[in-house]
Amino acid sequence: MLYGIAAATTALLLAAFLSALFRLPALRLGIIDRRRQRPLPLLGGMGVVLTTCLVVAGWEWAGVAPLGPEIRRLLIAAGAVALLGLVADVRRVKARFLVGGTAVAAAFVVPYGETGFLLGVPAVGLIVLVAVGFKALDHADGLAGTVGVVTAFGVGVLAAAEVMDALAVLLSVLAAALTGFLMHNWPPARIGFGACGSLFTGFVLAASAVMTRAGRDPVSSLGVLYALTALATADVLLVALSRRLAGRPLLRGAPDHLAHRLRRLGLTPQGVTILLGVAAFAGVLVGVLVHMGWMAVSGLYWVGATALIAVLGFLRIKVYGARRQPYLTVGEPFRTSSHATSTQVRAPLRVRNG
Repeated sequence: MLYGIAAATTALLLAAFLSALFRLPALRLGIIDRRRQRPLPLLGGMGVVLTTCLVVAGWEWAGVAPLGPEIRRLLIAAGAVALLGLVADVRRVKARFLVGGTAVAAAFVVPYGETGFLLGVPAVGLIVLVAVGFKALDHADGLAGTVGVVTAFGVGVLAAAEVMDALAVLLSVLAAALTGFLMHNWPPARIGFGACGSLFTGFVLAASAVMTRAGRDPVSSLGVLYALTALATADVLLVALSRRLAGRPLLRGAPDHLAHRLRRLGLTPQGVTILLGVAAFAGVLVGVLVHMGWMAVSGLYWVGATALIAVLGFLRIKVYGARRQPYLTVGEPFRTSSHATSTQVRAPLRVRNG
C-alpha cells in the first residue's frame, strides 16, 4: 500500500516536470499540432510514457514491486506503440500503419491461454479500437488525459479485485502520470498529448482491462470492457457514422467529434472536458460495479443504450460546411489537369454570366 502511494506520488511529480520540460524542445523542433485554433507543442505524451515506464521499472529494479512476465510484455508492447506514435507526431504517418502496428503489438499481450484463440482475435481488435479512440480524443485540451485518469482508476480497481498487484500498481502510476500531465494540458493547454501519449494510454488501459476479464463469461466481459471504454468507442462510432452519412473520407480529419459538437452547443472548453469526463466516469462506474457483482449485468445494457442515443442525437448537430460548387463563366476554358485544358465548357453545372 505504501509503495503504491509513493510510486503514484513520484509519477505525478515527474510527469508534471517532464511535461513542462518538453515544451521548449517541441517548439524549437517544430513538433506542433497546427490543426487547432492555435498551434500547440506536442511531446507531453512522451513525458507520460517515460514517467510510467521509469517509475514502474525502477520499483521492480529496487525489488519492491516485481512485475512478472505479462506486465513486462505489456510495457514493451506499449512502448513500441508509443514509439510509433512519436514518429507520427514528428512526421505524417498514414493511419493504416498506426492501426497495423498497434494490432501487431496487441497480438503479443492478449492472454490466449485464458481467452483462447477465437476470443483472442476480438480482444486484439478491441485493444486497437480503444487505442485509436484515445488518439481521437486528443482533439480537445485535457480530454484524453481526463478520460484516461478515470479509466485507469476503474481498471485498477478491477486489477486489485483480481489480486493482480503488479497490474494495479502500473495503472495507479499511469493515472498519476496523467494527472501530472493535466497540470499543463488543462484548457487552455500549454502542451499537447500527441499520438505518442494517447496511443500508449489507450493501449495500456485496453490491454489491462482484457487481462482482468480473461477467463470470465465472454458476453458479460464484452459488456464490462465496453462500459470501461464507452466514451472513446462512442466518439469513434459518432465520427464514423457522421462521415459515412456525409460522404466524406473516413480518415480525413474534421471538427466532428463529441467535443466539437458540444462546443457548437455553446459549452466552454473546460465545460466540455468536465462533462465528457463525468460521462466516462459513469460508464466506468457501471463496469466496475458489474465486475464486482454489485450490479446486475443489465446495467451494461443501459450504458450501451445511452451511448447509442447520444450518438444519434449528436448526429443531428451540423458540423460540416456546405460544399461550394465552382462558378464557371460561359465560354471560359475548363482545366482538366494542371497542364491541359479542354476546348470550351458547353454545359457548366452553375453558370455565372459575364
